[in-house]
This record gives sequence, C-alpha cells and structure tokens, in this order.
Amino acid sequence: MKKNVVIGFIGTQLDARFGAERWERWRPTVALGMHEDFVVHRMELLIDMRRGARLAKQIAADLAQVSPETEVCLHDTYIANPWDFESMYGALHDFCARQSFDPEHEDYYAHITTGTHVAQICLFLLTESRHLPGRLLQTSPPRARQDVAGAYSIIDLDLSKYDRIAQRFEQQQQEDRSFLKSGIATRNAAFNTMIEQIETVAIRSPAPMLLMGPTGAGKSQLARRVYELKRQRGTVSGAFVEINCATLRGDGAMSALFGHRKGAFTGAVSERAGLLRSADRGVLFLDEIGELGADEQAMLLRAIEDKRFLPVGSDREVCSDFQLIAGTNRDLGREIASGGFRDDLYARLNLWTFELPGLAARREDIEPNLDYELERYERSTHQRVRFNVEARERYLRFAMSADAQWPGNFRDLGASVSRMATLAVAGRIQVDGVDAEIARLRRLWRSADAPAMAADVDFEALLGERVAELDRFDRAQLGDVVAVCRRSRNLSEAGRTLFAASRQTRRSTNDSDRLRKYLARFGLSWSDVTVS
Repeated sequence: MKKNVVIGFIGTQLDARFGAERWERWRPTVALGMHEDFVVHRMELLIDMRRGARLAKQIAADLAQVSPETEVCLHDTYIANPWDFESMYGALHDFCARQSFDPEHEDYYAHITTGTHVAQICLFLLTESRHLPGRLLQTSPPRARQDVAGAYSIIDLDLSKYDRIAQRFEQQQQEDRSFLKSGIATRNAAFNTMIEQIETVAIRSPAPMLLMGPTGAGKSQLARRVYELKRQRGTVSGAFVEINCATLRGDGAMSALFGHRKGAFTGAVSERAGLLRSADRGVLFLDEIGELGADEQAMLLRAIEDKRFLPVGSDREVCSDFQLIAGTNRDLGREIASGGFRDDLYARLNLWTFELPGLAARREDIEPNLDYELERYERSTHQRVRFNVEARERYLRFAMSADAQWPGNFRDLGASVSRMATLAVAGRIQVDGVDAEIARLRRLWRSADAPAMAADVDFEALLGERVAELDRFDRAQLGDVVAVCRRSRNLSEAGRTLFAASRQTRRSTNDSDRLRKYLARFGLSWSDVTVS
C-alpha cells in the first residue's frame, strides 16, 4: 500500500494557536492528522524559521500527539515577499526540484488551505505541470464546534477522469473540427484525420504551418478558418493577412512583405508598414510560398525565427509577433534540389505539414460539398435554388465517377454549381440543366488536358537507344502515363489519376505501386519521368 505524503505551508494565521485552548480551534495542518479515513504517513511542511520556529515546533509536537504514525519534516523556507508571484513560484519550484519523488510507492498531496493566495496558485501550477506529481488537498473547518478535524477533499487535476468535463472537451473538439471544415460533414477518413491534427496544432502551437495541395483544394479557406479558431481561443488577437506570393515580383516584393521607409526608392513617397507588420499578433498566410525569390526567402526565415526584420531602406529593425501559415501547390523538396527554395526555410516550415487532397481523391465528399455550394450561392445572391431528385442523382453520378477529373478541385465544383443555379428556371435545377453542365465540363477538361498529351514527350531523351524497341501502342500508352506523371505532385496522385476507374472494383488500391511497376517495365522510375 502506498504511503500518503502531504506538502504544504504551516499557516501563520490559521495554524497559529498556543495554549490549552488551541485544541478547541480548527487548525488545518494539525487537523490533517485527525482523519481516520486518511492516514498521513509524512508531512513536508514549509515555514520561515526566523519568524515561525516556535509555531513549527508546536505544530510538530501536536501532530506527534494526534497522529504518531506521521513523520514531520520541517523545511526552513525564506520568501522575502510571500505575496510576490515570482518569489513564491521560484521558491516552490526549487523545493520540488530538490525532492526525490517516488510516485510508485508514495501518493503526494499539495495542501492548498494554508499559505497566501499566491502560494496556493503556485502549488496548483506546479501540480498541474507535474513538477509536483500529485493531487491537491483542500481542508475546511468543521460545522460542529466539538469537531476540530473538519473536512477534506482531494482534487485530481487529470481532467480526463471527470466524465462531464471530458464530454465537454470532446464536444468542443467536435465543434472546432466542424468549424475548420466550414460545417461540412465530410466522409473522407484521411481528410477527417488531418483536420483533427490541425485542430490540435492550431490551439496548442504558434509554430508555422505548411498547407500543401493542388490549386483549388481549399488551402486559403482552411487557413482563414485556422485563424478564426485561434482568435476564438485567444491565441492571436491581430488580423488575418493574406497574400499570394505569385503576385509579388521584382523590387515590390520586398516592400510588400517587409515594408519600406519614406524615400527608400523612387516612388516611396510615404512609409509602408508591410504585410509582416500588419500581421503583428495575428496570422500571416503566404499562399504559393514557393514563388518567393531567394532574397525574400532569406529575410522571411529570419523574421520567423527572431520576429525582427529590416524594412527596405531602413537601418532600424522592426518587430512583428505573427504566426505563419504557408501554402503551396509545388513539391518543395524538388524545388530545394533544383535550387529554387531554401532548405533552411523549408526545415522551419516543415514542423507541421498537412497535405490537402484534391477533390478527385475525396469523391465521397462531393455530395456534402454540393449542398454547401448551393447554400453559398444562396447567401451571395439571396436566391434559393435546389435540384430536383433526378437531376441531383444524375449530377452526383457523374461528379463521383472516374470520368470527372476536377483539375480545379473545389473551384471547379463551385463554378459548376454556380452556373447551374444561375441558369435554373424557377429555382429548380432540372435534368436538362445537369446534362448541359456535364457536357460543358467535359469540353473544359479536354481543352485543359490537351497541352500535356503524349505528343509532348521526348521518348529519345527518356529512353535513349531503347526507344527503337517501343512499338506504336506502347508509345501512345507510355506517353500518356508520362504526361500524367509530370502534371502530378507525387507518385500517389499520378496513380490515382491513371487508375481511377479500375480502382473502384479492386480490393487493393495501391495505385502508386501499380504505377511504379508499369514504369519499371521500360526501365524507368518516377524521377526519370518527372525530373527534366
């Protein structure tokens, strides 16, 4: 059976009783030795001996009388100002650091009834942080005059043990995750898992976050929702500042990001704060961060690490405590290999990296997003539009099939719904409207796909002398495979695109392995067909 160890202050007010009448008064520290159902094996009692030596001696003697089995250890603890938080916390922290806690054989209790309010707060903090590996012990005076032991209660700070609190936490988590998904009940397991992780990171960590994914996958919208969640939880108080780095070019890029002083260059007629300073205490979202130039990357790295940077034309640094979310549709690893992106900046961004799947990889989420897009159309136009049953079924059957490519991802879906809603008669999307939209999408996608067909593949550069062994059928098939690979960010995405139809009927959906084996037939690897 474990031993009970109580740690606390001797109270210079509540415990300070002398003479025979002391036994008629409730004294918290002595009363701890009077409970038959709570045996204290050792008390670690803190007191300033220069002021309280007599009281400490009296308390130790009285505890020996009421609870002979209790070992009393007195600790001479000098705190210049017991109401000063820094002094009190430092003294208690040092005390805990000196102890050889043995939780396997002893249970520890921090007595928070005695001592100043500051001492009680510090004991709470040290117990919650596990510097003091125990529970809180609260005592209270008796209701009946003849009962001098009073009552006690034990407070366990492991909140997971409290069912109603745990349920509230779980409910809050579900609400936060739904908020990040814009209230859409997504059905894709991988996406839901990613949202759970983002929710946890957004609340707990101010570190940079990197959102990867194809254009239109929802990076910008998700970044804004992360900011709004952080603001709700009080982890940021500033603004959400967003910029697409692809729009930053030449000398204006530095000025836009870091600001400039008046007269720094021709046309600088006034001072400019810059995006980083505008995001102070808020969130800066740099979309398409792979488009930044080398100089901007270097200055951004220092701004992330030190929260300090030099505006253009200034010799005085400025500060901005922003939290960064970066977005990209590029493979930054390949950009580093080609010299287009700094590896040290990538290392700083890569602590929390989340890859947003495109719409084609989340086909089960098309239906709930269809309803979301109709609601968004209604909010923007104040017109309520709905599908009839047959039209909805026909559109979903096409949208979720392998024939639907969705190269623009959710932007494509939003534009498609907007077109059908605009052309709908009397607020109802009919079958003929759906058929017309499906035909329109097929034309748009064929046109977008045309530049990257087999005719663009240089087979001699790719295969060398082996090109002579390639017959016409293989040339057409391999050419299309290579074109898809070059449009895709990685092997998995290319495999999903190439085998979208057949994967629906197979138990195994390891498309990347299937693609790898196909390329190996021609002595090729992923890097052979994608690195120019």
